[in-house]
Amino acid sequence: MALVAAIYAVLTLMPPFSSLSYGPVQVRVAEALTVLPFISGFYAWGLFVGCIVANLGSPYLVYDVVLGSLATLAAGLLTARMPRPYLAPLPPMIINAVVVGWYVGVLSDLPYITTAAYILAGEFVACFAIGYPLLLYILRNERLRGFFS
Repeated sequence: MALVAAIYAVLTLMPPFSSLSYGPVQVRVAEALTVLPFISGFYAWGLFVGCIVANLGSPYLVYDVVLGSLATLAAGLLTARMPRPYLAPLPPMIINAVVVGWYVGVLSDLPYITTAAYILAGEFVACFAIGYPLLLYILRNERLRGFFS
């Protein structure tokens, strides 16, 4: 759990990723890790802790630390319940678009639909374009699957 939390926080806070991690238009590369609860629901808690740490660097500090981190936890717990790997990226995409899109839109004085669409697009890149291939690679590699299980 601690390792996943640390990797999530570093991938969010470390340049050049940090410039993409916050705001109405974002691609939080660390969100690729949100597929890991498909392997074991235990990873949802590591992602939650990592998200709390990562969100300490957010311009939406309190909102991101509380609401953003809870959204990540909810998405992780739902990802753990997905029946097929290709469905694993959907909970983080949808939950973050709805929750993060809402408060970032309000705090940035932008329309909700626009902000949610931007967040969804960024989540698509992180979760489907990066996270899903990562998940498939882990699942197909017996050694890695054993390590992550």
